Amino acid sequence: MSKSVLSQCVNRIEESPTLAITAKAIKLKSEGKDIIGLAAGEPDFDTPDFIKAAAIKAIQDGFTKYTAVSGTQSLKEAIVKKFERDNGLAYKTSEIIVGVGGKQCIFNLCLALLNVGDEVIIPAPYWVSYADIAQISAAKPVVLKSGIEQNFKISAEQLSEAISSKTKLFIINSPSNPTGAVYSKAELRQLADVLLAHPHVLIGTDDIYEHINLNDEPFFNIVMVEPKLKDRVIVLNGVSKAYSMTGWRIGFAAGPQEIIAAMAKLQSQSTSNPTSISQVAAEAALNGDQNCIKPMLAAFKQRHTFVLDALNNIDGIKCLPTQGAFYSFADASEAIQKLFEQKKISEPTDLAFSEYLLDKVGVAVVPGSAFGAEGYFRISFATSIENLKDALSRIAKALS
Repeated sequence: MSKSVLSQCVNRIEESPTLAITAKAIKLKSEGKDIIGLAAGEPDFDTPDFIKAAAIKAIQDGFTKYTAVSGTQSLKEAIVKKFERDNGLAYKTSEIIVGVGGKQCIFNLCLALLNVGDEVIIPAPYWVSYADIAQISAAKPVVLKSGIEQNFKISAEQLSEAISSKTKLFIINSPSNPTGAVYSKAELRQLADVLLAHPHVLIGTDDIYEHINLNDEPFFNIVMVEPKLKDRVIVLNGVSKAYSMTGWRIGFAAGPQEIIAAMAKLQSQSTSNPTSISQVAAEAALNGDQNCIKPMLAAFKQRHTFVLDALNNIDGIKCLPTQGAFYSFADASEAIQKLFEQKKISEPTDLAFSEYLLDKVGVAVVPGSAFGAEGYFRISFATSIENLKDALSRIAKALS
């Protein structure tokens, strides 16, 4: 079947590179090969017992029917309390939507806002799906580069220069996937000052890694720093990362009622409501003892220290400390060039580098080009310290 049979919409996008690499690693592992997967952004911890217990009770109580499309009232109330407790932000339940994971909330947001010719400003390195989701709406991603020399954070000057009359949306992700960079309060203040001067620009702040805080600094998003932006900001979050609930598929968003209603309208014609049982579990997570996050966070800090030291001890690799999330984003440009000169890889790209690591030593990482940053690679340290020690030893051997 020719590609022309498929829609322009689907031809504008690519398969998620992280999922593709994870699938290849799983396939090799199923064939009996010794593979260590460091590609997937998924905590290796189990969902806390009190959350699972709430879901089991929901099943036993027969809470297995349709709910309201945009989420149950009680879960929305728990989300409102979460924003008050953690962020000092006041929302009504009519300004909240619950989706089938954070990705659906971002997808619905872009479809609700964007038209052909609109521009979406996306700082790079970026989460792999931002640009493709924007392109589904036939909008144009405007990618702002920020490499290791900028600590993977764009400047206010870059943002100001990128804004045009066609700019509809600015997406910011802090803590960042893939880099682990966190914008400081002062840096957010500078970005907010630029955005205040451009009232036609809406802002999506993706806070999914809010609680995976490795630098022990208070969390801020842009609307917490500048409340005057609140009527233009959509806050995106979920329970996947903080509560190790990736498979439960619950994300949520808060923002202007008109935009939230449009997102719910789209959802009514796609998935309808999120799973009833998962909503009960998410409500338990948000209302429950937040100390359940601490053991996972302590482990991530320990693993991060090991990974950072190990990467920086490999010739040709440079890595900055991670401030949030559970990723290390390493500059491999020198190592890539060396492998190419030694004819160990066919071309000097991070994709060839990643394939070399997978084929040569059985370690799956994600090439930086998947995040709009050629020459880098991402390691997820959401796996055991034993796996990390083995994997980093293998990488060091492959590059020695």
